[in-house]
Amino acid sequence: MPYSMDLRTRVVTFVREGGSKAEAARFFQVCPATVYNWLNREDLRPTVVKRRQRKLDWSALERHVHDYPNACLSDRAAHFGVNINAIWSALKAMQITRKKTAQISRTRYA
Repeated sequence: MPYSMDLRTRVVTFVREGGSKAEAARFFQVCPATVYNWLNREDLRPTVVKRRQRKLDWSALERHVHDYPNACLSDRAAHFGVNINAIWSALKAMQITRKKTAQISRTRYA
């Protein structure tokens, strides 16, 4: 959760009016590195973090899984032109798993 704009402006004005950075960090209970970062920024508003554009389109991968449920990771990787690890991590993040339904009876030998 980002710090409020009010706190950010109070910390920056405290330092610019003659207070030390370490003193501001202790007084306002923020990390000293945060004070340095706020002083170096032009705009104090919190930055919006977006998911970066990836080579692999997740919606297309989801459609491919639906259309071809028995395809291997290597087949999917060849279809999309990416590494197998990219397919594996995307499926894991999307919480798509391949569960086997066949029950294997196991007996314990004495």
